[in-house]
Amino acid sequence: MEAPSTALFLQILYLVAISAEAMTAALAAGRREMDWVGVCLLGWVTALGGGSVRDILLDHHPLSWVAHPSYLAVTGVAALLTIAIARHLAQLRWLFLFLDAVGLVVFTVIGCNVAIGLDMPVGVVIASGLISGCVGGVLRDVLCNEIPLLFRAELYATVSVVTGGLYVAGHALQWHHEAVMAVAMIVGLALRLLALRFGWSMPKFVYTRDLH
Repeated sequence: MEAPSTALFLQILYLVAISAEAMTAALAAGRREMDWVGVCLLGWVTALGGGSVRDILLDHHPLSWVAHPSYLAVTGVAALLTIAIARHLAQLRWLFLFLDAVGLVVFTVIGCNVAIGLDMPVGVVIASGLISGCVGGVLRDVLCNEIPLLFRAELYATVSVVTGGLYVAGHALQWHHEAVMAVAMIVGLALRLLALRFGWSMPKFVYTRDLH
């Protein structure tokens, strides 16, 4: 059971994360010359899509944005605000990368927590965290006709799996919940930031021979 202060802190991180995801989605929409409605829709899909897919797959209702319509307002405003300040955002690239990394680990822990609350097996719990953390970005990239970041060599899905694995392991060992959550998110965040800084990546599979 989360302490009120921990739940509040996680909620604040979640709001920051979905706002940042909506803003990065708005920039992607701008690169594809979408209209304002498209910007808003892509922001919603990116910020809330991972959690929605998770909840549908796990039959967990109501969906987060249905239970909390304010999430639609927060992400919609963040996406539209990006239109007004887009010219100033290039110099904030590292801030967005940092917030995206925060969002990845926060979404992962929340996704794991939902599956744990439903008494799901360990594999499903980790997959739930992975879906929560990564699928919103996959939907964004697919809608923008790009290869999803999840399927590139960059350490992204791996970070989510490591974060979820640490969280699940600590929960299984019945360690202090707040400590487990903090360690999982800090390790995941550090791994993602180090991967960005030093260009760490997974091995690539390259196959060029034509079978015909």
